[in-house]
Amino acid sequence: MRVIVTGASRGMGKAIAEIFAKAGWEVLISARNQAKLDAVAQEIMQRNPGSKVMGKAADATIPDQVRAFGSWCLEQGEPDVLVNNAGIFEPGKLLDQAEGVMEGQLAVNLYSAYYLTRVIAPAMVKRKQGHIFNMCSIAGQRPYAHGGAYSISKYALNGFSQNLREELKPTGVKVTTIYPGAVLTDSWGDYDNSTHRIMEASDIAQLIYAATQLSVAACVEEIVVRPRLGDL
Repeated sequence: MRVIVTGASRGMGKAIAEIFAKAGWEVLISARNQAKLDAVAQEIMQRNPGSKVMGKAADATIPDQVRAFGSWCLEQGEPDVLVNNAGIFEPGKLLDQAEGVMEGQLAVNLYSAYYLTRVIAPAMVKRKQGHIFNMCSIAGQRPYAHGGAYSISKYALNGFSQNLREELKPTGVKVTTIYPGAVLTDSWGDYDNSTHRIMEASDIAQLIYAATQLSVAACVEEIVVRPRLGDL
C-alpha cells in the first residue's frame, strides 16, 4: 500500500506520514526543502524499523513542481491514498492585507491540491480504487474575524473537494474533506498547550488512517473535529 502526503516536513503532514509508515505503508512525502524531507524520512524510519519513506521537494506555489512531484510518485508505483495537506496560514483582514496575500494563499491551499490531484487521480480511476483526502479547515465552513484570504482559500478548497467527490463517486475512488479546528502546529508558535486546549497533529492523523480502513462500500465524506472545549 502506498500513500502520498504533501506538506509533510512538519505538523499534521509529518504525523500523517508517520502513522501510515507505522502501519507498514510505503510513504511518499513532499515539502519545499529537500534536506528537511530527508531528515523527516530518516526520523520516521528510525522510529518504525522496516518502514519505507521517500521524499521529493516541491514548491506548492509552482504548478510545474507540483506536477513533477506527482509524476515522481507515479513512477514509484500505484497510489492508494493521496493526502493534500500542504497549506499556509496567514491571518488578516481582507481590506488590510498586502497585495499578493490572496494569490499566495490560493496557490498553496487550493491550486497545489488541484494540480496534484489531476496527476494522481487518473491512476486511481484506472484501478477503480483509491482515496483522496483534502485538508480543509473549519475556516472553510464559516467566516471568522481576521480569516481573510486564508478563510477564502479554504472555502475554495472545500468547493474543490465537494465537486471532486461528486465526480469520482462512480469510479470507485473515495474523497474525504477534513475540517480541523485548532491543531498544535508551527502556526501557533510557542503556544503553551499544557492544558490540552487545542488538538494534537496526531489526532488528525489517526482520523485519516481510520477512514482508510473501511470497506469499499463506505466513504467518510467529511471529518469535522474541534478541540473538546470548542473553537478559540
